[in-house]
Amino acid sequence: MIDQKRLAEELAADEEVLLELAANGDVAELSRVIDVHFKGSQEAIETLAEDAERLGFRFIDFGEFEDGDWAADFQVDGPVTRPAIRALITRALEIEISHDVAFDGWGCQAETGA
Repeated sequence: MIDQKRLAEELAADEEVLLELAANGDVAELSRVIDVHFKGSQEAIETLAEDAERLGFRFIDFGEFEDGDWAADFQVDGPVTRPAIRALITRALEIEISHDVAFDGWGCQAETGA
């Protein structure tokens, strides 16, 4: 079970991103590539990468931090409406629990439909 306080904190932080996208002409309902990042131990990140497709993500690449933690970049396609982002963040926080990793944010390009 995910921590509802943590979910609320993530969503509050994401509100700034959504407002910035809108200011850049983004049409939130348009599907686009969304980058999703996780970090953790090498073993946990490798397991997550192996499970990516089953979890609805495309694995892109590994990275390593100076502190020894590993990171993995994933992608998923979808809109960035508030309900869609809430679902994405909820899924990411569930993955934190199931795979012993830390969700490290998401990002995307503004999609104007032009």
